[in-house]
Amino acid sequence: QVQLVESGGGLVQPGGSLRLSCTASGSIFSRNGMGWYRQAPGNQRELVARITSGGNTNYADSVKGRFTISRDNAKNTVFLQMNSLKPEDTAVYYCNLRQWADDFWGQGTQVTVSS
Repeated sequence: QVQLVESGGGLVQPGGSLRLSCTASGSIFSRNGMGWYRQAPGNQRELVARITSGGNTNYADSVKGRFTISRDNAKNTVFLQMNSLKPEDTAVYYCNLRQWADDFWGQGTQVTVSS
């Protein structure tokens, strides 16, 4: 099994920045993908950004140029640097790890962008 623990959410004003972190533990293979998804009230969970163990990334169009995903493979940790935050970025952000056919999720961390 794999456990994911997220941190770094909170309340920020529009235009501000936050950095999310997620550390994985347990039975982790060297080749995997990690990412961040988000879910706002009344909406489906959506992809924000993903990164492979080789460093390949992809982003949702809505966050390109504002968010940056990175990872530290030695620490099984993935980061999401969020800049120029907008009210529409408000959501619960979930960390994901995918290896082989299995998906693992964190408990979620709330991000609220409001003045």
